[in-house]
Formats: sequence, C-alpha cells, structure tokens
Amino acid sequence: MNAPMTPIQSGNIGAALFDSGKINAEQLDSILQYQKEHQVRFGEAAVALRFVSEGDIAQVLAKQFDYPYLSQGESRLSTELVAAYQPFSNTVENLRALRNQLMLRWLDRQEGTNTLAIVSAGRGEGRSWLAANLAIVFSQLGEHTLLVDADLRNPRQHRLFGLDNRDGLSQLLAERATSSSLSQVANFRDLTVLTAGPTPPNPQELICCSTFISLVNEWQQQYDVVLIDTPAMSQSVDAQSIAGRARGALLVARKDTTPLASLALVQEMLTTADASIVGAVVNEF
Repeated sequence: MNAPMTPIQSGNIGAALFDSGKINAEQLDSILQYQKEHQVRFGEAAVALRFVSEGDIAQVLAKQFDYPYLSQGESRLSTELVAAYQPFSNTVENLRALRNQLMLRWLDRQEGTNTLAIVSAGRGEGRSWLAANLAIVFSQLGEHTLLVDADLRNPRQHRLFGLDNRDGLSQLLAERATSSSLSQVANFRDLTVLTAGPTPPNPQELICCSTFISLVNEWQQQYDVVLIDTPAMSQSVDAQSIAGRARGALLVARKDTTPLASLALVQEMLTTADASIVGAVVNEF
C-alpha cells in the first residue's frame, strides 16, 4: 500500500477515517489534494468526493469525543435502540433531557438513590424500550450503568441487546449462577445488562426473597446508575415489590392508551410500597 502524499496527525478526523478503514491511501491523497485546492475542511472534502457520508463523519467525531454510537448493520443490537443508532434525533434529545432531570431530582450514588424501577400499568406501553434507551444515554454520559431485566414473566432486554438469556436474574435469585451472568455491551463500555434468564415458575417468590435485596444493595455500590425493567403492574405485583426495594420509580404511560384509572392504581400501589414516584413519562411510542 502506498503511503499518503501528506502525513496525517494521529487524533484528527483524517487519521480516524483512515484507521477505521472508511478511506484508503489513494482516497486520502485525493482528499488532501481537494482540501488544498478548495480550502475546505478534511471532512467536507471527503464528503464532496463521495468517499464517505455525513454519517461516517459524525461517527468518527463521536469517537473522538468519546461519545459512542452505532451505524445500521454494525451490531446485533435492535434498531429499537434509537439512542445507539440515532443519537442526534429529537427522540434521543428528549431522552437526554429526561436523563438530566433524573440526575437532578433523584439519582445520587452518595445518597443511595441511584436505583430506579421503570414501571407501567400495562404491557405495550414502551416501558422496556424506555429502560433500554435511557440506560444507553446514561452510559454515553460516562455513567457506569447497569440495566436489569426484572420482568421474569415477559422479558425483552435480551432481544433488544442481542444477548443470550440462558443465564440471568432468575438464575442468580435461585442461586444457580454468578455475577458472570452480567453482560457488558460491546461499543458501550459503561453499559452492563443483566438479562431476566429462564422464566421461573415462581417469579413473585424470587423477587421477594432476601437474595434480591442483597443484589440491589450490591448494584447500588458497584454502579453509578441502576435501572430496573419490571413487569406490567396489571399482570402481577412484582413491579410493586421491585420498586419498593429500589426506593424510586419512573412511571411510563402510553399516549391515548393508558387509562387514567390504571395510573391512579399504580400510584397507590407504589405509595403502599414506600417507593417515591420520581417522575412520569408520556410515551407516544
């Protein structure tokens, strides 16, 4: 391979594009020549010559600023994880605004309020989607984040993140697995996911056992942020128990779908469990 006509400094956008394989040495020479002739930035020259896309430029810039995200087809992660694939969209901007409000109003590791249960009245209201995407935007901020799928009845997080579900929370609670069940998400070094594991015959008993309380206490010490996805409250009282142990809950409702009476019942159940309702999200999903 021929060397480029002009050396490029390590750490700049040209080096990032070259090192990532987005451009080759011959294209690099052409870009540098175009840049010199037209007095434009390297990225502008590369796009003008159609060697790379605007998306390629945005991605290498994100890596330079330590803000990881993915391109379509790059990962097994579901495209529902918009925070991973579309970080500059309005949807993700709203997620970041929610993240910031939660950090201001609740999440504080020093105070022991760094755990939050994500709850909803019924299924199909976007609870798991919100938990997963919220976990990603926390990790993109550099917060050491753990996402726990505590929906032992209808788990989804393993599908969203493309993870094996043979081991998980249910196995930990039954003392048939170790902390190695936790999976660090590739490309997001500050994000760890604990899947639900095999569906047990006694989810309520497992959630209420002392082992779960011990696990929550450990997670609070080990992570900056712990988000727990829960079953729909219309299906069981699992979410009530989980929220009580987490001490805080974020309530999710779906626009034009969730009945107000159901929200009132959820609020009552959370109050009974001594869980603070930190906020509510109206999800258009």
